[in-house]
Amino acid sequence: MTKQELFLYIIRKESFLCVGLDTDIKKIPSRLLQEDDPIFAFNQAIIDATQAYCVAYKLNLAFYESLGIKGQIALEKTAAYIRRKYPDQFIIADAKRGDIGNTSEMYARAIFESADFDAITVAPYMGEDSVKPFLAYPDKWVILLALTSNKGSRDFQLTTDATGERLFEKVLKKSQEWATDEQMMYVVGATQGKMFEDIRKIVPDHFLLVPGVGAQGGSLEEVARYGLNSKCGLLVNSSRQIIYADSTERFAEAAHNEARKLQEEMSKYLRWIPNLK
Repeated sequence: MTKQELFLYIIRKESFLCVGLDTDIKKIPSRLLQEDDPIFAFNQAIIDATQAYCVAYKLNLAFYESLGIKGQIALEKTAAYIRRKYPDQFIIADAKRGDIGNTSEMYARAIFESADFDAITVAPYMGEDSVKPFLAYPDKWVILLALTSNKGSRDFQLTTDATGERLFEKVLKKSQEWATDEQMMYVVGATQGKMFEDIRKIVPDHFLLVPGVGAQGGSLEEVARYGLNSKCGLLVNSSRQIIYADSTERFAEAAHNEARKLQEEMSKYLRWIPNLK
């Protein structure tokens, strides 16, 4: 999916919502444990309930790898189901990979060839040669960790050098030498608030994947106010707020309602983009 195709999809759906399928087998309704593949059964219900209100799904690989081969099967089945039934949806592998070149090449094969994801999250701190193998797929996206939503982001990402430049700013500037805004996005946590202004000064045209809205306390309005650009430029992820909105048999209905609420709010903010009002 190209940047323009993603933008047009966002406008058509009036949404920049990404639903995070961080599926924990200990949190899904007990009835589903009787299924041959409980994780996939849960995901399928959530996807069918929310697809009208979102433009992307993000699968956090840790939740699947924790279950061994059964989790890997559920992961691949989930991605294949989205691709087959809702082919316009943007599918993200939240893997946070990043290793020496030949290892990254194997990670890239796993995500873009064995599975069919549109994008992968990558840690940038081993430098260009650890990221380049993912960029060898011209129709796929790398989403580079820049400024994350967790409290520990202060330990490194906000540290400054002698000139006062923060580490995350170095990442944003240097990584633009590796790829353009047609193939690279950045992870920026919703809890960073007005910091989006500083980020947009460096990467005004890139898409940002924004976790941290909902359960982590990030403000969707604040993200939109400081993060929107002329092509929207945002994919705001919500995981627990949607998929665990209800723990009973009505979990899919509750997920549907939470996704709809977020989409309705996003629709208002999209009208802030010039020429789209």
